Amino acid sequence: MFRKSNLILASFLVGALTTLASVPLQAAVASPVPSGQPADTFVILLSGPYQPVPGQPAANCNNLGLVGVNLCDGSYSTTKIFPVSGLPQGGTTTGEGPVSGERQAANAIGNFYVQFKGIQVAYDLPGGSLAMVFTGNSLTPVPDGQGGTYFVGTVQLDITQATGIYASFLGGHNNMVDVLHQLADGTFVEHCYCIISRPSVTASNHPNSEGGARRSRRDDARA
Repeated sequence: MFRKSNLILASFLVGALTTLASVPLQAAVASPVPSGQPADTFVILLSGPYQPVPGQPAANCNNLGLVGVNLCDGSYSTTKIFPVSGLPQGGTTTGEGPVSGERQAANAIGNFYVQFKGIQVAYDLPGGSLAMVFTGNSLTPVPDGQGGTYFVGTVQLDITQATGIYASFLGGHNNMVDVLHQLADGTFVEHCYCIISRPSVTASNHPNSEGGARRSRRDDARA
């Protein structure tokens, strides 16, 4: 009975967060999307199992043009990015991401990189890249009834670097609506909506990658 109730709770939380994520998606769709440019707010989906990025010399690593980021230092894991709304029209950079069933890598538009024991993430997207740092989270652990745990809630990040068509997002914000599943064997499977916005014109100075208190959303997962 205990395991059954946990599974029911996890299913409820997954459904609630998916509904929550649909609210800001409407704003992103309504935003004008000039040719070749993302909307002021765009939404992407991170989905699928995480794989460790093999370590290799920095000179041989593709760091996406991001300064001070070494994706091949052995601390990063990666999963796929799917489009939802607000990205430029045409090609594979627009349209709905997968919403159920097994995710197909062929439909992905890029790769997401995260430090499970750190504060940095990176996005490899069509037309450019983004680097961010975690600033806080409200993730709540929910046992999955099979020896694993769901981490459910929202996660906040600041954008510290932005290249290509995303250059104007420097200093902006990312609100993640996340269902991170840690399986019994310790591996992770992601299902996360990333709501990424340009900085507000009225925003005060934004903390950079070296300042302010930083908390990884993975604190609970690695405790």
